[in-house]
Amino acid sequence: MSQTASVSALFYYPVKSTRGIATGQATLWATGLAWDRQWMVVDAGQRFLTQRTHPHMARIIPRLANGSLTLTHPQMPDLSVPDHEDGETLAVRIWDDVCPGITQGPAADEWLTRAIGERVRLVRARPGARAASAQYAGTTPAPIGFPDGYPLLICNAASLADLNTRLPQVVPMERFRPNLVLAGLAPWAEDRIESVTAGAVRLRLVKPCTRCSIPTFDHLSGAPAVNVLRTLKEFRFDRALKGVTFGVNAVIERGVGEALARGTTFTVAYRT
Repeated sequence: MSQTASVSALFYYPVKSTRGIATGQATLWATGLAWDRQWMVVDAGQRFLTQRTHPHMARIIPRLANGSLTLTHPQMPDLSVPDHEDGETLAVRIWDDVCPGITQGPAADEWLTRAIGERVRLVRARPGARAASAQYAGTTPAPIGFPDGYPLLICNAASLADLNTRLPQVVPMERFRPNLVLAGLAPWAEDRIESVTAGAVRLRLVKPCTRCSIPTFDHLSGAPAVNVLRTLKEFRFDRALKGVTFGVNAVIERGVGEALARGTTFTVAYRT
């Protein structure tokens, strides 16, 4: 069984767990969408920081121009972050992964320390230093930067529409931090999708995304918001993964270097 679905939105997140960037077009890198999670904030113990414990990180806005990163915050002057390829290499931790992170200079560290309220550092991913779990990615090479675990997160617009009918207040898709949003599918059809293909691009959906507390915070302010997890638990609890799911993680089977855009049409193949 197959059908088509179109890309209704694209997002990338240059600095892990800070504000995302909506875009009309993005190039596929081997690690996911171009520039996605290439920088990360770490604490004094060199462990990753996220909105799970620091929801006000949502107020930090990354901007990219020709590969140059600028950080903005409503209460601070903007900061331009030069690319410090020769920075100190730290052994940084993301969940159970330990990988190298290249420090991006004292100015970035000081700016983020003020913005977050504790001593932190900014690091850049080293290409090829980390990969998605082979348990789900299988034999497909899946290098990654600093996402939680996979190159891409794909969400279904119809699933959010269904969820919103169950909530006391409508929430936007940005709350779930997807990379690609697909339109034209039935609600929760993503649970059964094997792959999506558009020309030279083929993405394989490999693992449902178990959700943490981040969608319960406003994606612009970090303030507590509608508890979507409570509602999802009523009908989206995955016993095997021990969590509620929304969206599916994907790997890139082919198409590195190709562009995806809003309106791109994918042929959808379902598992048999």
